[in-house]
Amino acid sequence: MIPVAGLVAVVAVSVATLVIGAFGLRISRTTSDFYVASRTVAPLANASAIGGEYLSAASFLGVAGLVLVRGVDMLWYPVGWTAGYLILLVFVAAPLRRSGAYTLPDFAQLRVESRTARVASSALVVLIGVLYLVPQFQGAGLTLRSLTGAPEWVGEATVASIVLLIVASGGMRSITLVQAFQYWLKLVALLLPACLLLVVWRHDGAPTSGRLEVSDWVEPLSGPHALYLTYSLILATFLGTMGLPHVVVRFYTNRDGRAARRTTVAVLGLLSCFYLLPPLYGVLGRIYAFDLVTDGRSDSVVLELPSRMLGGPAGDLLTALLGAGAFAAFLSTSSGLVVSIGGVVSQDLLSSRLDPVTAFRVSTSVGALVTLAVALASSGLAVAHAVELAFAVAASTFCPLLLLGIWWRGLTARGAVAGMVTGGALSATAVVATMFGTELAGWPGAVLSQPALVTVPVAFAVMVGTSLVTAAPEHVARTMVRLHTPEHLVLDRGSYHPEGPAALPNA
Repeated sequence: MIPVAGLVAVVAVSVATLVIGAFGLRISRTTSDFYVASRTVAPLANASAIGGEYLSAASFLGVAGLVLVRGVDMLWYPVGWTAGYLILLVFVAAPLRRSGAYTLPDFAQLRVESRTARVASSALVVLIGVLYLVPQFQGAGLTLRSLTGAPEWVGEATVASIVLLIVASGGMRSITLVQAFQYWLKLVALLLPACLLLVVWRHDGAPTSGRLEVSDWVEPLSGPHALYLTYSLILATFLGTMGLPHVVVRFYTNRDGRAARRTTVAVLGLLSCFYLLPPLYGVLGRIYAFDLVTDGRSDSVVLELPSRMLGGPAGDLLTALLGAGAFAAFLSTSSGLVVSIGGVVSQDLLSSRLDPVTAFRVSTSVGALVTLAVALASSGLAVAHAVELAFAVAASTFCPLLLLGIWWRGLTARGAVAGMVTGGALSATAVVATMFGTELAGWPGAVLSQPALVTVPVAFAVMVGTSLVTAAPEHVARTMVRLHTPEHLVLDRGSYHPEGPAALPNA
């Protein structure tokens, strides 16, 4: 029964995704449709789409698995992933939208007037995108194996194929509709089983387990280097959100800066509702599925609980519903990441050789296939931790660029490049070492596991220090006015057009 129900759930989500994406294809006609949905997405729809792509494998499966294994310290993951949008709302959302750019490399070139800064930003977008995509593909393999018994590579290849069909066909217009639908699917897929599982738990007499009272599970900051690891995690998740290319590009789809702020407020509400649920599965897993910890399958606790607590057809159906939600998580996040990679690669490498739409389609295809190969080759790593490492890279590179670029007119091209390269090199070294199984004892191992508390301050220091001894961009005053002036004002006799091609550095 489980293989049949699980297979039906995966097929249903895949078909629904393709149908909605096909509808988006019908209304995708221009380059702007493919890159930023012609900047016409309403705040609530955009917030739902952001929730759809942001709530990834790490959110749907990984948080519960980490809470199951390591307890209250892991609650910082959902807190940080939500609070990152508060920082984004206060410091970045509206000015970034007013820049009029399509991508983060567009913003970098606009702000510091440097082709080198654009190239460095493009390389980092691809790096972060690949790091974030790998756990999505691996999570899909885990889910399909749990639901149907199929080899993990089948799930990874399935997600990659569906994402390619959606993104390459309709671009941002298609995935906006798909991701908005998938947020609500994921919320219902977690909420309904959680309510029923709580009823079962109460019916069983509300049992507890000695595993719920273990000191290193319920007491924060109790392990080796716990203080450093916790604050490094907080820094990575709080500051990394603003540097995630697939999240930032969403704000370019709003009509103006005010709509970008309203979108961010709505996102905070949607994420807060969702993140109440995964920790519940982790706690119930301590009672009913603790053997997953010793078996090294903690990430599957969300999918395992219904069959263990209910059994029979009811448990099978709830498992299928959770599998559908998990598969939607992989599809939506992967779609956003592939769009961000494809947008950058097509503009910077293929725009002179192919028309924009063809270049976008070729770039997304290559990006998805290369990442699939990396996912198949890399070792198993807890999906939430793998995603958090991508946050560390984003926090060490694009966070300094955005904060300093928006709020400090002294940022220079050489400063921006030096800071991004330094932060990117340090954090990427830690990420690659961790993903491929390098383990060190003591403080070196702690820093490799959670590098942000070291790499983020270093990136800021290098960016500021280098900028202080180099020349500022020629048109920095005009750029700062563009970033901080509401759109309804017209500057320099109409030279400020955040909606039009004049705003684009490559135009």
